Amino acid sequence: MKFFSYCLCLVLWSLLCAAQPAQAATEARTIMEQVDARDDGDNQTADLEMTLIDHRGSERRRTIKLFSKDKGRDSLRMQFFLAPADVKDTGFLTYDYYGGDKDDDQWLYLPDLRKTKRIATSDKSSSFMGSDFSYADMTRRVLDEWSYKLLKEDLVNGQEVWIIEALPVSSTVEDRYGYKRSIVYVSKDNFMVVRAIHVLKSGNKVKYMEVKKLDKIDGIWVAVETWMKTTRNKRTLHRTVLKMDNILYNQELDESFFSVRQLEKGL
Repeated sequence: MKFFSYCLCLVLWSLLCAAQPAQAATEARTIMEQVDARDDGDNQTADLEMTLIDHRGSERRRTIKLFSKDKGRDSLRMQFFLAPADVKDTGFLTYDYYGGDKDDDQWLYLPDLRKTKRIATSDKSSSFMGSDFSYADMTRRVLDEWSYKLLKEDLVNGQEVWIIEALPVSSTVEDRYGYKRSIVYVSKDNFMVVRAIHVLKSGNKVKYMEVKKLDKIDGIWVAVETWMKTTRNKRTLHRTVLKMDNILYNQELDESFFSVRQLEKGL
């Protein structure tokens, strides 16, 4: 009888251990669905300040005007660089497709060359305008392109968070983002990702994202100050600070504005 009870305990323990990863994956997926469903507003305009900081601490500041509009579940975004002179009139247009059945479309207008460059899928893991954000970072992640696992719960700056591991489901997704693994910290209060760690697929590099300031504008939580830094072997190579100001929603933005023609025309 003792032997039978012992064997039964082993079976039950093995079943429990097998169920825990599945449960963690289900919980994590549910949380990430809430992140994806969070209201992020529509017909938005904003002023951006992007500060690039090299490993010596030297800074370069850029000012940008942002326009954003939802088209069903897809998103249209236009950005125009206003200053300094070396990037003035550069434009960036994104068609962010929600379903993932086709790649997001992105175009970069270079005024010095008077040329519009379409960003190829193979280039989307590259740096966006010299920052620590990639072209892929400038779009919304497609839920089904990642598998999720709930690691634990913790605190970030006094906020309760879920810590979730996200792995690309295919080499295609991994190549597009350039990330072989991400750890995201999701606020329990508002389902915003307030911190992330991205392990790059090459170069022994890791990128760290941190939301330094959150504001609630027209009932919508907005990351008004976000930091991203790139490290190699725990040594900082480069940092980017992105700040948002004059954020307005429900603006009069026609869909026709979000075109390559307007990108080349400028503001």
